[in-house]
Amino acid sequence: MVETLLLSAVALGVLGFLAAIATYYYIGSLPGGEGKMVEYAAAIRKGAFVFLRREYMYIGIFVVIVFLVLTFAIKPMVGVAYLTGALFSLLAGFVGMAAATLANVRTAYVAYKTKNAGDTLSVAFKGGSVMGITVAALGLLGVAFWYWLTKDAAVLSGFGMGASSVALFARVGGGIYTKAADVGADLVGKVEAGIPEDDPRNPAVIADNVGDNVGDTAGMGADLYESYVGSMVATVAIALAGSFSLSNMKLEYGALPIILAALGLVVSLIAVYAIDLFKKADPQTAIRNATITAAVLFVIGAYFVNQVVVGSIGTWLAVVGGLVAGLLIGFESEYYTSGSPIKFIAESAKFGPATVIINGVAVGYESVVLPFITIAAAILFGYFSAEVWGAPGLGIYGVALAAVGMLATVGIVMTTDSYGPIADNAGGITEMAHLGEDVRAITDKLDALGNTTAAIGKGFAIGSAALAALALLVAYTETVGLEALDFTKVESVAGAFLGAAMPALIAAMTLKAVGRAANRMVAEVRRQFKELKLLTDPNAKPQYDKAIDIVTQAAIREMILPGVSAVLAPLIVGWLLGTEALGFFLGAALLVGALIAIFMANTGGAWDNAKKYIEAGNFGGKGSDAHKAAVVGDTVGDPFKDTTGPSMNILIKLMSIVSLVFGPLIHQYGGVLLKFFTH
Repeated sequence: MVETLLLSAVALGVLGFLAAIATYYYIGSLPGGEGKMVEYAAAIRKGAFVFLRREYMYIGIFVVIVFLVLTFAIKPMVGVAYLTGALFSLLAGFVGMAAATLANVRTAYVAYKTKNAGDTLSVAFKGGSVMGITVAALGLLGVAFWYWLTKDAAVLSGFGMGASSVALFARVGGGIYTKAADVGADLVGKVEAGIPEDDPRNPAVIADNVGDNVGDTAGMGADLYESYVGSMVATVAIALAGSFSLSNMKLEYGALPIILAALGLVVSLIAVYAIDLFKKADPQTAIRNATITAAVLFVIGAYFVNQVVVGSIGTWLAVVGGLVAGLLIGFESEYYTSGSPIKFIAESAKFGPATVIINGVAVGYESVVLPFITIAAAILFGYFSAEVWGAPGLGIYGVALAAVGMLATVGIVMTTDSYGPIADNAGGITEMAHLGEDVRAITDKLDALGNTTAAIGKGFAIGSAALAALALLVAYTETVGLEALDFTKVESVAGAFLGAAMPALIAAMTLKAVGRAANRMVAEVRRQFKELKLLTDPNAKPQYDKAIDIVTQAAIREMILPGVSAVLAPLIVGWLLGTEALGFFLGAALLVGALIAIFMANTGGAWDNAKKYIEAGNFGGKGSDAHKAAVVGDTVGDPFKDTTGPSMNILIKLMSIVSLVFGPLIHQYGGVLLKFFTH
């Protein structure tokens, strides 16, 4: 039965990907706009692919090097699995961004022609679904195929490592690009020149719209793809270790997360195409109904899947607990980035940028508490559900299943997230092509909702990252034979401090990278405004390509060091201090990384929406001193929420899965520093 179910999951992965491609061609068949709309959309699409080609070239070099290391240092099958994990991640980013850069202008055109928010939502949502379904389908296809073929946790870990290593480069590179462009466009255009956000006279405006695609679509897609794969890989690895009383069923327990993911893909597809049934309601209700539809169908289907595959109510409860925790973290993020805290920050803008920053940071730290409580509750519920109502020794497997449950409906979660950048781009094209305030009102409404769905998506990503990293840490301890981690050992304490420092180091690297790239962009925009007389000469044309080239080069250059550091750091710690110190390194990095991720994502989102609240006419509205102060907060928050915060999710899982893959070698050859001093 297991073999049949796994082959069915492989087939569903293929069919899901074909469905995403069919949707892509459907989007391409819609009218592509007229006049200036076509010109600006073409510039955005060209800029996005210029960046993606360069980024993929450098990522490709890194992937080939790691493939060779894994092939000769571990075993060839692990290297091949790593290569497929990396290639699937790159393919998902490519397809998703290609769809987004088709859907943006078509969304604007539908808004222009119909003046109907429901029809406009349908185009943007289906455009985002290409990314969402591709992520779910390729993740499922890869894990199901390698498990069916090998039943080897090491090979599956190689696949997961491929997904993780590409994700960090894609997230950091895309995040640096989009935020450097955004900062340049806002500081010089909105604050200094006082022109609208998407004014075509601004040389950074095309780069800014390109950034929405490479950062918030391709980058976020790689992030959730990696979380999705990592949660399955960790659960399979724990199952194959077979340390619980029903270890004679370890193949069934290994298959369970994969079959659940297959179910999640099916319900996500149903929810995506059900959007046309819900679109007569307002857009927020329509998206919420689609998300709830997927969740309810998954919970019902998961019960029967658990009964058929392992015959356990406990594992089903763990899965449901993870799904509920993901929804709660999403709603908690929504509150802190769209609820009363943003009004508190907006009101403080009356007193200048300093109070905006202070109160935004305070809200950000406060926003960490509820998600951490929710994650702790999901861990406890997952553990005791599987332990008490499943089988003795199954508890930690239940925690890993909670992570699977949290991201099983990743198809619809990623769709609602990816729809946001499409709506944002549509608004930009509307502004640049002067389609009118009535059209802009529709795209702005969808864009504002996109900020909310992005916050929820980041909540899912952070929560699942924490649970998946914990599961990977447990799988690592199983692999290297650690029965318990002893904090009384000096090397363990040293490992914990080094692990806690790692997220801080990556945060500093990514923030400084955005700052350096933004400096160059600001200088370029100022130069063009002055030399080309863009604000005074109606016939002057900005040099968009130069602005795009600046942020492209900067993002590619700046993404390399954080990505390489994340791979090398756990290997160095394990080699010098041994397996137990590395376990504490990973645990400390998990806690600090999750804290930074939530803090930065919610702080940045709150600053962004506080600015939008003022722009809606509150506390003086656009152009007021309060608005200018809020723009400063939004500008500071941009790299928080779209570069540094999201990179933490990937960092903690990447370091865990690198440790899992190289665990046997670290166990055999690690601890050289300790051996030196003790001998």
